[in-house]
Amino acid sequence: MKRKFWDVISSFSLNRIFGNLSHEVGIDLGTANTLVYVRGKGIVIREPSAVARKKKTKEILAIGSAAKRMVGRTPKNIETIRPLKDGVIADFDATVSMLDYYIKKVHESGTVIPKIPRPRLIIGIPSGVTEVERRAVAEAAVNAGARRADLVEEPMAAAIGAGLKVEEPDGIFVVDIGGGTSEIAVISLGGIVLGRSVRIAGDEMNEAIVNFVRLKYSLLMGEPTAEEAKMSIGSAYTLAKEKFFVVRGRDLESGLPKSVKLTSEEVREALSPILQEIAKNITETIEEVPPELIGDITDRGIILAGGGALLTGIDKALSEITHLPVNIAEDPLTCVVRGCGILLENDSLLNKIRFTS
Repeated sequence: MKRKFWDVISSFSLNRIFGNLSHEVGIDLGTANTLVYVRGKGIVIREPSAVARKKKTKEILAIGSAAKRMVGRTPKNIETIRPLKDGVIADFDATVSMLDYYIKKVHESGTVIPKIPRPRLIIGIPSGVTEVERRAVAEAAVNAGARRADLVEEPMAAAIGAGLKVEEPDGIFVVDIGGGTSEIAVISLGGIVLGRSVRIAGDEMNEAIVNFVRLKYSLLMGEPTAEEAKMSIGSAYTLAKEKFFVVRGRDLESGLPKSVKLTSEEVREALSPILQEIAKNITETIEEVPPELIGDITDRGIILAGGGALLTGIDKALSEITHLPVNIAEDPLTCVVRGCGILLENDSLLNKIRFTS
């Protein structure tokens, strides 16, 4: 009994010591991008979830933006990978390296005396992950130096980051369209009443553009080019003035370089099946909403978060399909990480909503 008492005291003391000497950090560990929030500072890192390393030795050469710039340009002995796929860890070692890099980066910057990189982390992850996948994220965080890692569901974190009162008995409908997953959730009384994690999102949009251009123009182009086209002229609804974007790649017939002027109408056509699939999952979720909450959702509408919410006209397109108002959250790309940041200062709410083993 005496030994257990002193173990508790020792653990409590260490937590207080590390709490004073290290930052408290919220992380949106996304398939496409990783955002890092430091308590008292706000969002300090927005980087692509990418790692470049040597194939044989696995030596890390670049992480984040530097690694993304290397995609499709590396020699045979170097590979550029995305450590997460569909919102879950695809390469454990690369994920640990990426987390370790960002944890050290936030502890070394902006201070005269660098803090000890032993932070408390709150990480947003997809709601549909398995227990094994949750443990993999928590283990990666601990291996990267975290003294404690709490995991929260992305749609819940997004709702909190959007300024919604998730503990009220009202129904909140959130759709978070990220890079790897689209998170659809009905929230009430601090919990998710209904939820779907659909592995169709921004990555599939990029792939759809690549396939469209290959089939229509016999042009092979890279995913980064498709993503650039999506962000520049992509839309989900007819534009008042259509746009165009020049894409470059390799002609599949001649093997020579080729350029094509891609119109916003063509990109919209390419994206249509992906958006229809997301809309289908939203309507199916609406059909399952309890009668007591449907009135709240009808009044408030659907709240859109995530990078996918930045697609021009997506609110109008989804509103027409669902017959509900659709509102885009303020700065939708950062909703999840801002929600994690709010939870760093609200332990009572965190204890209610975090994943428990």
